Amino acid sequence: MHWYGTVLLALTLILGLATDGWAGAPTEQLRTYTDQILKVLENPSLSLPEKRAQVRKVASEAFDTTETAQRVLGLHWQERTPAEREEFTKLFANLLEQTYISRIDEYGGERLNYVSEEITGDKAVVRARIVTAKGTEIPVESRLTLKGDRWLTYDILVENLSLISNYRSQFDRVIRTNGYPELVKRLQARVAALSEKEIKAPAKGSSTR
Repeated sequence: MHWYGTVLLALTLILGLATDGWAGAPTEQLRTYTDQILKVLENPSLSLPEKRAQVRKVASEAFDTTETAQRVLGLHWQERTPAEREEFTKLFANLLEQTYISRIDEYGGERLNYVSEEITGDKAVVRARIVTAKGTEIPVESRLTLKGDRWLTYDILVENLSLISNYRSQFDRVIRTNGYPELVKRLQARVAALSEKEIKAPAKGSSTR
């Protein structure tokens, strides 16, 4: 997808360092995420591997991977055993993590301007615009769910294109054509390939470019 890199950039910008005892509006929590992750990306004393490590640390805390995994599988989630659901959630979380971690070095000074938020029960939508270094504005929508006193992101839409919808259509096609075990096999191979690529990638000093 031509917009895939932008989605990953949005994920990188929106994810941030989680802390205990959070409460308040989802926009304020996203703002906290953004401010802290930008400090990591713009820290000249950190090498690229160090920046990747710090972003990796927050992924499982700031993103509701179980909610995302369930929505990605759609109707196929109901057909899975508890063990299969756990395995898929871990695999999908690793896929997201490895994919956007590999794109961190593409950060080029983008910023988020928040536009509005809507809260309906334990779900919220926060709308913002990514402003690139050249001044181009890209609409991005974060969908969050309330878990305890924390709002966790479970989907990102960039220019009305959903991360969940993109994966769901791909995974549904594989399952219907080749079966669920084949999907797991492909995910395992993809995660392994991305992990190997990251290990072999040369460190770029302290630069993010």
